[in-house]
Amino acid sequence: MTVAIIGYGAGNTASVQFALERLGCEAVITSDPEVVASADKVILPGVGAAGYAMARLAELGLIDPIRSFERPLLGVCLGQQLLFERSEEGNGVDLLGFIPGTVTRLNVRPDLTVPHMGWTQLDRGQPDPLLEGVNDGDYAYFVHSFVCPDSDATIACADYGTDVPAVVRSGNRWGCQFHPERSAATGARILKNFLSLT
Repeated sequence: MTVAIIGYGAGNTASVQFALERLGCEAVITSDPEVVASADKVILPGVGAAGYAMARLAELGLIDPIRSFERPLLGVCLGQQLLFERSEEGNGVDLLGFIPGTVTRLNVRPDLTVPHMGWTQLDRGQPDPLLEGVNDGDYAYFVHSFVCPDSDATIACADYGTDVPAVVRSGNRWGCQFHPERSAATGARILKNFLSLT
């Protein structure tokens, strides 16, 4: 099985690779469109600004291979946000467009800080093979300032003064707003489940 971690200068690729190696999976970090297109599974990590991420993906010729990829794909953190249509970040930026809706700035109570950073409990909304063995109340590690819209694609939420779509799915594309590679046993279980998807 070939797992391609997309390396485009906007993601924590090494920590994702290490987390997969701990599960016995040898994943490759790549920016080669052909490697991405031929992989069995793809992980799209992301840290930072959506506009920069989309520009880098376009520059490297990766947008079409990602959009046409028909096997399991997992977006992590910013990578989840990139699955949506648009982000209001900056002057607004078009994203990959797999899931309808616009990513917006996280707007929370004055006593809560932005970015949302730290351990937060998950609330499963509907059963999904990615969340097999993950229970309501299990903790995951978040670092984000923007939030995806809540929609039919949401399969788990977190409460940070507002509902944060923590896991989303559209067809063969999943997203985790948190960092599974930094989320201890919960994250390891989700990554293991992802490796088992067909």
